[in-house]
Amino acid sequence: MSIQTRAGFKKEMLAFTRTNRLLILALIILGWAALGPLLIRGLGVVMDTLTPLYDEMGVDITGMTDMLVASTSNGVISAIADLTTTGLIAALIIINSAAGGEQKKRSMIIPKATGLKNQSYLFPKYIIYPVTALILATIAAFVAWGTSILAFEINDVSAQSVLVAGVLAGITLMFYITLHLTIGTSTGQAGMSSIICIIASLILPNLFAALGSELIYNPFTLNLIAVSQIQNTQAFQGSEIIGTALIVFALMIILYLIALFAQNAKKIDNSGNEIRL
Repeated sequence: MSIQTRAGFKKEMLAFTRTNRLLILALIILGWAALGPLLIRGLGVVMDTLTPLYDEMGVDITGMTDMLVASTSNGVISAIADLTTTGLIAALIIINSAAGGEQKKRSMIIPKATGLKNQSYLFPKYIIYPVTALILATIAAFVAWGTSILAFEINDVSAQSVLVAGVLAGITLMFYITLHLTIGTSTGQAGMSSIICIIASLILPNLFAALGSELIYNPFTLNLIAVSQIQNTQAFQGSEIIGTALIVFALMIILYLIALFAQNAKKIDNSGNEIRL
């Protein structure tokens, strides 16, 4: 690893940790993973207290109440779904500065004249932020499972299912973060990039599911596959899950190469009073 690349890693890590962005992201993801199952359990308790009122109305909610308070799968499913929506939105917003936001600051310019390579500028971003998201998501899945075991009556979720679901949720975050970094650094429009990624993450998975498309081998439906590992509603083969993950990793490499090409193609004009990229 070159000196420039090591310096790039140090710069990104300091920007991620000293600004407390890493701490904030960890608190949001892990905190919500612990809170999600408790909210589901609380909803079940509230509905249980309202059962007499519904009985007077001629509505039987006993089955729904029993389902909400019975098994840990309810809490873990809720946490995984929140992780790939609320957690993803938080991650995209928190890394805005790294995804092109810094290019708008007059104090920051890629000093090509002094020999800094675009690869040394971009590569650390594509390692630090996606890998951090993967680690946090995997930990969050087990936090949600542990909280659910304490909150619910029956543990019907295995550690293996939690691990697979957590990793798939983490890869989902990795994909969208990589997409955010590519669009943001290529255009210098971090805000626009985050909006595009957020809209895509909220609309595309449900759109593909509504259209009856195959979830497997689709990078935009990884979150649905992650939830299915807990629900056991669809039996995906291990080879299918690994194949989907490999496709997503290949797309992330392509996105990095696109960002690198875009940076190399930029013309820097230092004439006049304004810095133009």
